[in-house]
Amino acid sequence: MKNIVFVHGMFQNPKSWNEWVKYFEAKGYKCHTPAYPYHEGEPAELRGNIPAELSKLTLDRVVDSVAQVISKLDEKPIVIGHSMGGLITQILVNRDLAKAGICIDSAPPAGVFSFKWSFLKSNLPVINPFKGLSPCVLTKAQFHYAFCNVMSQADSDKAYDELVTPESRNIPRSVMKHGKIDFAKPHPPLLMIGGSDDNIIPQSLVESNYGKYSDKSSQTDLKVFLGRCHFICGQKGWEEVAGYIANWVERLN
Repeated sequence: MKNIVFVHGMFQNPKSWNEWVKYFEAKGYKCHTPAYPYHEGEPAELRGNIPAELSKLTLDRVVDSVAQVISKLDEKPIVIGHSMGGLITQILVNRDLAKAGICIDSAPPAGVFSFKWSFLKSNLPVINPFKGLSPCVLTKAQFHYAFCNVMSQADSDKAYDELVTPESRNIPRSVMKHGKIDFAKPHPPLLMIGGSDDNIIPQSLVESNYGKYSDKSSQTDLKVFLGRCHFICGQKGWEEVAGYIANWVERLN
């Protein structure tokens, strides 16, 4: 049985993959949904009782925790990551720890940046140096703008209540140190997915990230879904995205 490792993004935990797990298990895959350290549990409970250790969590520790899960599998898995989980997927692919990687709205690696206002507005409150080590808890307004901007406020609030977790500011702050990618290195098949209406990871940023890969012997593909925001994995019509990925993976065999 083929393994898929789903890697969630920031302000989320494995619960965000519940419907995707059902979808891919029905196709015969064995699914694994590791949590970042200090992200285990019910999101609402985490918001109400923020783990003190969260404040010092950095990207390298998260990557190592996912790599440890992969090391216990009987073969290299397909890795599917969203947002910061997309960057983690890029890192794992770069380390040749994955059979293939799918990066959905991937956070940009070190050296890839956007000056688009929506990117800056969504990210600066999180990495704000004046906030010190305090964990970040998005407001419902911030979540709606950054994640669910094409959805109604009511639908965004429902997603917030069900799925949003507190987060470490030091994960994105540490990308420059721990989020480096060797774009010239040969790599397993890689699919980059973007949403045309994503505020926090604009389509242009996904395209820039994709365009950095330069090894002509390696398969690197790009797909942009129209009308999709950063909540693409939970937004109405998520099955189309999952189906595209499933078909892409099947064509690799």
